Amino acid sequence: MNRRLFLATIAALPTLAERASGALPLPRFQENPFALGVASGDPDDTSVVLWTKLAPRPLDPDGGMPPAAVEVTWELAEDEGFTKVFKSGKATASRLLGHSVHVEVEGLAPDRWYWYRFQAGQAISPVGRTRTLPSPNSSPERLRFAFVSCQHYETGYFTAYAALAKDKLDLVFHLGDYIYEGAGRDGQVRKHANPKLYTLTDYRIRYAQYRSDPLLQAAHARCPWFVTWDDHEVENNYAGDISERKGADVAEFLIQRANAYQAYYEMMPLRRRSIPRGPDMQLYRKASFGTLAELLILDTRQYRSDQPNGDTASPLNEAALSPKQSLMGIRQREWLQSALKASPGTWNILAQQVMMGMVSRTTSGEKKYSMDQWPGYAHERMALAQFMGDNKIKNPVVLTGDIHTNWVNNLRVDDRKPELPIVATEFVGTSITSGGNGSDNPATLASLRAGNPCVQFYNQQRGYVRCTVTKDTWQSDYLVVDQISKPEGVVSQRASFMVEAGKAGAKPA
Repeated sequence: MNRRLFLATIAALPTLAERASGALPLPRFQENPFALGVASGDPDDTSVVLWTKLAPRPLDPDGGMPPAAVEVTWELAEDEGFTKVFKSGKATASRLLGHSVHVEVEGLAPDRWYWYRFQAGQAISPVGRTRTLPSPNSSPERLRFAFVSCQHYETGYFTAYAALAKDKLDLVFHLGDYIYEGAGRDGQVRKHANPKLYTLTDYRIRYAQYRSDPLLQAAHARCPWFVTWDDHEVENNYAGDISERKGADVAEFLIQRANAYQAYYEMMPLRRRSIPRGPDMQLYRKASFGTLAELLILDTRQYRSDQPNGDTASPLNEAALSPKQSLMGIRQREWLQSALKASPGTWNILAQQVMMGMVSRTTSGEKKYSMDQWPGYAHERMALAQFMGDNKIKNPVVLTGDIHTNWVNNLRVDDRKPELPIVATEFVGTSITSGGNGSDNPATLASLRAGNPCVQFYNQQRGYVRCTVTKDTWQSDYLVVDQISKPEGVVSQRASFMVEAGKAGAKPA
């Protein structure tokens, strides 16, 4: 099938939101319909998205729900006890969106904490806590957030989320690999419930299994999240409309991508503007935490060109340096540059997926770089760093996931040239579970630093990164878990790095 015709046909279909209407009376539930918890996300200074999904039997193909649409009541209060309900209303949980609910609550006070809950029939959801961002022209004293990624259900317990839920955070960034698409495997810590994912039902069941985890639910309920995806929400190392499977039919893969994107929207606290149209979904976006920080959330999967050099570790050769290679696509790249130039923020945060540092992990012979990360798109990578330097973008900080290891990188236009000035700082967070228990390895750090001028820190344990931002300083604390193969893992602080406003580059705090 002609790709352009296929895209035009499927994009012309009515949006899911336009068809999801007409609630009917609700039958009495025999099981808890709120088994997947609640969440909030994408806040601005006057509104926030509240999310839940009705699924009394989460691992059933339909979640245990009847085909009919269901009316859900929601409340948002100024106190945890709901004695001061500030907003309330009704929403429709439709079969077309997997009986998920996305409520965009507007007219809220800036820089304010709220509590929310849902009701369907006689069933009442857990209580969630959320907040609005400060007014765009205000000057908040502090922003405190965490960023996470890569939570493979089979390889361990989500212990890091137990610690994250106890931190006093304003928000969380999830940088991708929220689920993994592979079939269930024996001999793991836990087991996926279904085969490799292709259909919408496949993806819905996988998300439901992950969302059934109580630690993940508790972390979602504590504060709002900004989410973006990487590859495993669809398929490992896919690039735009190109499957990792050699010779895969483009149209078939785009149908799979459409299924994956719909399931992602259904399961995330995203605004109506992100409702997918077939295999396309608007996910890059921005928000302002007053004038303290501009939050820029990127999508480096949907628009990227195919990985060069067969997606194998390679030198920065002609293919990797080609101007035709792009991770962001033209439209997103232009949007990002415009947003950075217009930013009022003291700090400019790029929340994205793959490592921007040009790092070779080979210790002898010719240096080779990952072609799935920014070095595979080195021309665009260096042009972005040059843009930030030429335009004196204030305090750019890159947040990264994907690689299942902790890093701190001081970024230059070309990281192979230590004589060049540092233009930005990159904090790379490890996985929640992906890769197993992990280990600490100072000897590896020493060898990496010897061959890569940008590298300041490296660690292979599991965990998350907590960041505290003021107008003068940025501090990133690396929290690690001693084991995730058993549920009694202990979380501790492994390292802490600081950036001074006006001075690019991180140093040990």
